Amino acid sequence: MDILYLLIPLAVIIMIVAGAAFMWAVKSGQYEDLEGPAHRILMDDDDPRIPGKGAKSDTDGLKDDPS
Repeated sequence: MDILYLLIPLAVIIMIVAGAAFMWAVKSGQYEDLEGPAHRILMDDDDPRIPGKGAKSDTDGLKDDPS
């Protein structure tokens, strides 16, 4: 029975800390854009992943081959 004198105030303190952390997350904008990251992965990047002109490829060394 004596342990309840420790556990009840400890539970209340933990609940206050969790509530404060939740309020901080809401005020700092953590929950403002819930769908953006899900749609962002489907969008194409503007940067091409295939090397373009001016990039040296592995076949550049074969140009000196006489055949």
